[in-house]
Amino acid sequence: MANQNFNTFNRAGTADQAFDVGLRAHMIRVYNYMASGLALSGIVAFALFAAPELRGIFFETGLTRGGNVMIVGLNVLGWVAILAPIGLLLLVGFRAAQMSVAGVQAVYWAVTALMGVSLSLLLFRYTGASVARTFFVTAASFGALSLYGYTTKRDLTAMGKFLFMGLIGLMLASLVNMFFPSGTMNFIISVAGVLIFSGLIAYDTQKIKEQYAEAYGRDVAEKVAIFGALSLYLDFVNLFQFLMSFLGQNRD
Repeated sequence: MANQNFNTFNRAGTADQAFDVGLRAHMIRVYNYMASGLALSGIVAFALFAAPELRGIFFETGLTRGGNVMIVGLNVLGWVAILAPIGLLLLVGFRAAQMSVAGVQAVYWAVTALMGVSLSLLLFRYTGASVARTFFVTAASFGALSLYGYTTKRDLTAMGKFLFMGLIGLMLASLVNMFFPSGTMNFIISVAGVLIFSGLIAYDTQKIKEQYAEAYGRDVAEKVAIFGALSLYLDFVNLFQFLMSFLGQNRD
């Protein structure tokens, strides 16, 4: 009887250990996808900033009083590149279950590459030093928040619902501010954006763990990892952009 109980406990312990090992491997896969996506976005952004020939494909440019290149408008391809990620994200949202792993990967790399076009605007507006500084601040904040989301025993579901409502409000406020610009409103939006996306990093990290548990033993791990990486990628990029409002130093 004692031997039977030991064997039962041993099998349970082995199963738990296998799950923990699989979860750690899954999270590493998620972070690797996310880091690769950020790298691709950075390469695209820097290429557009450094190469006038590529820049002209998307932007109409001019010069500041200090002689620096500035973006004065977007051409047709520029608008397509800026808006296309939204369409791709909607596609993934509606057809996630039907898409193959290769299809999901293609959408992920397309979104991160196109996001580089939007992020290049920051390089034209802010100094390189302030962009680098803000990126490292964002990376450190992301690491701490994601670690909290991974290790906390607290259920963040309720916080996620609150953050989602805040995100809707943030989008509406940003839309209004586009038509009726206000410095005070812009400041409030930036503060709210930092708080909301900081919370989403912790929430999405915990959600990725739960998604892995639901998919454990099924042949969907790669797709789940890509979707998780996409969520964290968007959280990181949005937090970075809102922090640039406070830490970015404008070019002359």
